[in-house]
Amino acid sequence: MARAKILVVDDEEMNVVLLDNYLSRDYDVSTAYDGDEALLIVEKDPPDLILLDIMMPKMNGYEVCNKLKNNPKTMGIPIIMVTALQQKKDKIKAIGMFADDFLTKPVDFNELTAKVKSLLRLKEYHDALIGDTRFLS
Repeated sequence: MARAKILVVDDEEMNVVLLDNYLSRDYDVSTAYDGDEALLIVEKDPPDLILLDIMMPKMNGYEVCNKLKNNPKTMGIPIIMVTALQQKKDKIKAIGMFADDFLTKPVDFNELTAKVKSLLRLKEYHDALIGDTRFLS
């Protein structure tokens, strides 16, 4: 079975390096430093999951999430919003953009691991169902 692909998107290099170093033991990790770059990467080589910072210049994480979740080609990619924002309104806004989960910085790596595994398992089930539906058509 191929390793899952995770895209880490954050404008802070230290956060990207930290997440990349942690996740690359078990996953193929690609990185982006802004929303535009993330959208290009997703278009060329869709990941299995995205860790997406909210507060970024140019295009914030909410906008990136909204674009991906409203595109039929990318709407099934799980997105975990990773942010320093901690207010309930921020979580509600992320969920309103169809984010699949939410982590606050500094990231608890046990929580990150559990959420990544859970969402990748759900994506695997989703992809299997899509494949079965196409096979039956």
